[in-house]
Amino acid sequence: MLEINAINQYYGGSHILRDVTLAAPVGECSVVLGRNGVGKTTLLKCLMGILPIKSGEILLDGKDISKMTPEQRVRAGLAYVPQGRDIFSTLTVEENILIGMAKFSQRKASKVPKHLYDVFPVLDEMKHRRGGDLSGGQQQQLAIARALASEPRVLVLDEPTEGIQPSIIKDIGRVIRSLANKGEMAIVLVEQFYEFAEELADNYTVLSRGRVVAQGAGCDMAENNIQELVAI
Repeated sequence: MLEINAINQYYGGSHILRDVTLAAPVGECSVVLGRNGVGKTTLLKCLMGILPIKSGEILLDGKDISKMTPEQRVRAGLAYVPQGRDIFSTLTVEENILIGMAKFSQRKASKVPKHLYDVFPVLDEMKHRRGGDLSGGQQQQLAIARALASEPRVLVLDEPTEGIQPSIIKDIGRVIRSLANKGEMAIVLVEQFYEFAEELADNYTVLSRGRVVAQGAGCDMAENNIQELVAI
């Protein structure tokens, strides 16, 4: 389980995250929602160690990882799919995925496991193409496959549906649900597409001005009018 306990973060004199607390259990998709600029991406960067937190703690399976570097957090079991995908456009699909296996031995990291291509079959068909030649949706699938290559305990996704065609959004949704149902990892999903988030959420957290203003079970999102709360 991933636990975020009362973390705070500042940009200059601005208090961006204010005592944010949430839990992401293994086997569940934990959705983080909120209007633009409320601190969602900052939260994920703090989680991954890209930004240091000013106070609070981040626990992975009960161990405090707050002081770890991003590389150490990946080795501990976190994997991050950033907004905008950040694939390596001049490398092939296969080479991009292998980069996600960098924490393993050279022998293990020399070949892409078949199960990753089973998750997104189109990547197997295009494994020798450069990442920059793929469509936006295919690049998003590649970014997720690269993250999964590290065999994470926690998969963190920042708006994976942004700029993606509806058919691939459905494919990504099926993959996220399948990964959660296997019960082997926790999934943290930041998402602006409300219907996509509601469909996948086992639990939700809503941020406003850097604070948690609502939390609950995913099945209660409609009853609690969460869509109105996060409307842009």
